[in-house]
Amino acid sequence: MATFVVVHGAWGGSHGFRSLRRLLQQAGNEVFTPCLTGQGERSHLARPDINLSTHVQDVVNAIWYEDLTEIVLVGHSYGGMVVTAVADQVPERIQHLVFLDAFQPADGQSLYSIARGPNNSAPADDDWRVAPPVRKEAPNDPEVQWARPRRHAQSRATFEEAVKLSRPLEERSFTLTYLVASERADPMSHFDQTAERLRGNPRWTVRQLPGGHNMQMTHPKELADMLLELFAGKVAVNA
Repeated sequence: MATFVVVHGAWGGSHGFRSLRRLLQQAGNEVFTPCLTGQGERSHLARPDINLSTHVQDVVNAIWYEDLTEIVLVGHSYGGMVVTAVADQVPERIQHLVFLDAFQPADGQSLYSIARGPNNSAPADDDWRVAPPVRKEAPNDPEVQWARPRRHAQSRATFEEAVKLSRPLEERSFTLTYLVASERADPMSHFDQTAERLRGNPRWTVRQLPGGHNMQMTHPKELADMLLELFAGKVAVNA
């Protein structure tokens, strides 16, 4: 049995991982999917001063109050920014660190310093919120359509604040894994480029998964099977 802590990406919430959570639990694992302040079921708490540090504290608190150890910490998309800082704060509680089609920052990098484009451009100066981009992938997938109205604008400060690391992730004892989507409309995305860069690093394991950026919705079973194969030593889950 493994203990998974899964951190969602920008504009989403823990509800986006409901299918994956159930599959991992059915296989006998503990699964925690903390919702970041101002997002998902905590969207009523949104305010301008929520930043990356707020979200890091959300996850550190979830780990500490549940007294979780030897965890598989997974960050999706923007969640990669969060888990990077969490891993620096509580490395002794982490056994495996996993980036799921996620940003993988170095010390001193913010999401905006890593990638700026149509999907993460800054809002007007008088607006502290960044609206979610129009989602083009899987237009006919029922889970993606279900999640669309549950997306919320996110505080700009979460994208502007830089990660602060006391030492590189590669110097930690936990394993490092990057899981990248294999069915993306843009094969030269930032996430594909990150996966290609990490393939040459012996400290990292890089694997491809079917589906696009939100494979946790479109391909939850394949994602669960991959996580179980890599970290729980289990056979594939039942469909």
